[in-house]
Amino acid sequence: MLRIGLLSDTHSYLHPKIFEFFHDCDEIWHAGDIGNMEIAEQLSSFKTLRAVFGNIDGHDIRMVYPKEMNFYAEKVKVLMTHIGGYPGRYEKSALQLIIKEKPALFLTGHSHILKVMYDKKHRLLFINPGAAGKYGFHKSITMARFVIEGDLIKDLEILDIPRDLT
Repeated sequence: MLRIGLLSDTHSYLHPKIFEFFHDCDEIWHAGDIGNMEIAEQLSSFKTLRAVFGNIDGHDIRMVYPKEMNFYAEKVKVLMTHIGGYPGRYEKSALQLIIKEKPALFLTGHSHILKVMYDKKHRLLFINPGAAGKYGFHKSITMARFVIEGDLIKDLEILDIPRDLT
C-alpha cells in the first residue's frame, strides 16, 4: 500500500498545511511548475518526491526532473506530465502518450483547476490537483492525497484552502 500526496503549480511557494496534509503519505508527486529547486528540496527532504517540470520551471529543475514520468506504483501504471488537458480535450502530445502507454492513472497540472474524472474511452483515472501555490487566477489552494493498493486507487481526499488574494 502506498499513500500518495499529489500537488502541482506551487510556483515557488509551499503552504504550511502541505506538510500536515501529506504527513502520513509515503510519497509526494508534483505535476510541474515547481518554481525553484528550494521547493523541490524541501519536498524531497520531507518525503520521497517524484516530479515533472512545468512550463515556468527553469533549466535547473529541467536538469533534474523530466517532462513526463511513466512508472508503476504497486500495480497501477501512472503517467504524469504538466500540460495534459483533460478527458475529451487532451493536449495532442499527452493523448499520444496515453494511447502508447495505456496508463491507469493520468496526472497533470497547468490549468490551476482541480479536476478528477474517469475517462471511459481510455480506461484511466484523470487527476489534476489544481494549484498549490499562491500565483495565478485560482481562488483556492488545492492538493490531493490518495491510496494505491495493488491495482486499486482509493480513499481520495482533497485539501482546499481559501487563497488570500491580497
